[in-house]
Amino acid sequence: MLCPGLSLCDLPSPTFYSSNLTQLCIMVETFDDCLYLLDGRLKQLTIFNVTVYSIDSSSTIVHNTDMLPNLNCFSLKSYFQFQQYEQIPLLLRRMPYLKHLTLYLCIKDRNRIIDGTCVQNDILVHIPQLHSLTFYVSSYIDIRDLSHDLSREHIQQTLINIGQQNAATTVNYLSMYTAECSIFSLPFAFDYLPCLGNIFPNIVFNYVTYLLVEDNDGFKHEFFVRIARSFPLLKYLRIFNIEPQVLADMKLSSDHSQSYSMIEYPHLTSLDMSHGHQDYLEQFLNETKAYVPCLTELKALYPRLKIVTNNFTREETRRNCAKVKQLIFFEQLDNVQDYYHYFPLL
Repeated sequence: MLCPGLSLCDLPSPTFYSSNLTQLCIMVETFDDCLYLLDGRLKQLTIFNVTVYSIDSSSTIVHNTDMLPNLNCFSLKSYFQFQQYEQIPLLLRRMPYLKHLTLYLCIKDRNRIIDGTCVQNDILVHIPQLHSLTFYVSSYIDIRDLSHDLSREHIQQTLINIGQQNAATTVNYLSMYTAECSIFSLPFAFDYLPCLGNIFPNIVFNYVTYLLVEDNDGFKHEFFVRIARSFPLLKYLRIFNIEPQVLADMKLSSDHSQSYSMIEYPHLTSLDMSHGHQDYLEQFLNETKAYVPCLTELKALYPRLKIVTNNFTREETRRNCAKVKQLIFFEQLDNVQDYYHYFPLL
């Protein structure tokens, strides 16, 4: 059962105390807030689920580092990239009797990825009574610092070596110098996936509602077919890719014109194209390629939207724009009247 989150960012941490609280689900501003809650003021805590907004903003305050013998279920989620990975193993070593652990971490600026070997040496060896591990750990690294190529197969083997057979690995090249590697338990238990590229495992992400796709290479139409199949509950989609769409998989119709299979995204409500090539705007707004019946929010660059809709007159893109209630541009517009007739619900 999910508990409502509570942010402590505006509350003095010392005011929070309980001698009988056993379960807590909370959202906090910094990792310091998390450590404050585990400094002895909640000694009876057995279940602690915490979402931390910013781990890197933690201070140099020295916190109580006593063991937490009563804690048997711990969940730590942080959706923003951070550098101070070393704080996580230090905290977990205070939980020797932990039985259930959930981690969602996005780590940047390290010279090595977090793989199964790191998970074993940094975490599992210190929690011998652990029964279940649910995780998503993403590493963003500068590949110029690597002495070897990233191998998805090798990373996958490190997970198998520590008994995590029900886990998957993705390796995604975001630029000439940056790569992202993710390891995660299966089935995927989270609703947020912040980075997915052209190559990803053939599985269904049943709980994901928010997805960001990003790659150094252009996306094919078939990529979006796979996205629709693999993310049946997708509501929020962001596309970061300045490369044009790859056209190699296009078919020829009987009159030799190029045609696509139409893709349906039945739950998609928000589409962010502000960092995507206009080909992907065409991919989603053209009704011969996609059907987005619930799309109510669209973020795009005005010149690209104007081109794709043929100056807001094109019939093929009219239906997928009909229910948009919020249209967000990232540039100052001189004349904002020309698109209102095309988006009647604005």
